[in-house]
Amino acid sequence: MHTLPELPYPLDALEPHISRETLDYHYGKHHRAYVNKLNELVKGTDYENVSLEEVIRATRPAPGHSSPVYNNAAQAWNHAFYWQCLTPQQGSPQAGLQRALSAAFGSLDDFQQQFSRAAVGTFGSGWAWLVTGKDRGLEIITTGNADNPLAGDRVPLLTCDVWEHAYYIDYRNARAEYLDAFWKIINWDFVAERYGQLHESSNAA
Repeated sequence: MHTLPELPYPLDALEPHISRETLDYHYGKHHRAYVNKLNELVKGTDYENVSLEEVIRATRPAPGHSSPVYNNAAQAWNHAFYWQCLTPQQGSPQAGLQRALSAAFGSLDDFQQQFSRAAVGTFGSGWAWLVTGKDRGLEIITTGNADNPLAGDRVPLLTCDVWEHAYYIDYRNARAEYLDAFWKIINWDFVAERYGQLHESSNAA
């Protein structure tokens, strides 16, 4: 049985960048619907009591095919991760993370500009991601619809939801304005923690 995780902040905590009304719909209706539909689909199957990560890796369809279980599991995971990437407490990247971003993209500003271009340029619905792979290098990628980097052996560090339901109430069709607001509520501590954990596990191995 999969559950809807609690938001790590009140519904109005991200205002004025993301409104309470948006979170009411985005979290309270869209995210909840993905979890409920997933539970309906996996009831009585091998996927009922395993983690979302395992479901995602096991059910990703071949190109050109569709999997309702994968779509709903990936969207449930993507949204839970997205909420963790946001915070009402504005901050900046820790020194180690900032050095890594600068080494990979030129500077922190360059990273933000490249990430925003990727997010704004995503055709239709999808997600923009900062990920790292087995070589610990940093990369910006986008995925369409529900697709998730976990199925491709990448580790997500940061994501931005660019489905219209993430921003249409607040910004209508101005996705670029939503991205401008996105950078003001990034949970850099969360991103740095994930990046640090990856390096610790790599060093331990």
